[in-house]
Amino acid sequence: MRVFNLGSINIDHIFRLGRFPAPGETLTAQDYLCCLGGKGANQSLALALGGAQVLHIGRMAAPDEHFISPLQRAGVCLDQVATDAKASGSAVVLVDQESGENQIIINPGANQQISSAQIDMALAQASAGDWALAQNETNNVSQFLQQAKSRGMNVCYSAAPFVSETAQALLPLTDLLIVNQIEAAALASALDCPLDKIPVPHLVITLGADGARYIGEDGDWSLPSPKVEAVDTTGAGDTFLGFMLASLTNGVSMRTAMHQALAAAALQVTRKGTADAIPSLDEVKQFMAAQPSIS
Repeated sequence: MRVFNLGSINIDHIFRLGRFPAPGETLTAQDYLCCLGGKGANQSLALALGGAQVLHIGRMAAPDEHFISPLQRAGVCLDQVATDAKASGSAVVLVDQESGENQIIINPGANQQISSAQIDMALAQASAGDWALAQNETNNVSQFLQQAKSRGMNVCYSAAPFVSETAQALLPLTDLLIVNQIEAAALASALDCPLDKIPVPHLVITLGADGARYIGEDGDWSLPSPKVEAVDTTGAGDTFLGFMLASLTNGVSMRTAMHQALAAAALQVTRKGTADAIPSLDEVKQFMAAQPSIS
């Protein structure tokens, strides 16, 4: 079982600050890091490190290809990552050193230039039962998920950055919807229904340091997150999704998959950076073994 990820590839510019700036204020960063990012790339890396077979569909500027070396090392298939004359997607990430919380601004760049031909060539390799994964940082998401569904694939949709109209339009194609609690509340409000009536078979709501909630065919329950000292929360949701979906492709239960995903995300936030901070499966297993409540 493989995961086909139509996903963004960004160059992250991460500034660590003593506090976030006020409007009109200039602050000096305490630290700076330039590295691979983007929800799509982060999720592909987390999937591969979590034990899944992953094919990434994306686009970036040729001079930036060295940034995707972490994906290559992890074994992600990059045959459908094309180069473009347009600048790569990029993000400016501000991280509060005290809390580890972040503020992010993205420029889509080449992420909005993914061609229909790339999608066709990628999905020609897919089989019924494989997973299709998409976020809202690229173009052609609807086309990709419609084609995936027509091939008998499972669909996982990470509805971020959240756009209510887009999310609502893609719900009929979605088997597994993963959103944070703010996005879940906004979607429920737009649909004028409670959370447990959002029309998808499986809904997972991430709750930050409080863990995650599952609503769907397997019931309605929540799991806690391991308690850690957060250094940088950037990419935690992507790490959670990647490890969770990787576990599901390997045949484990939804509850077990969420346990492992929460452990992976907790470990990731104890490190600086985004893609570079995502742990290996062995590291996650060792961390879980030291946490009796989630082992």
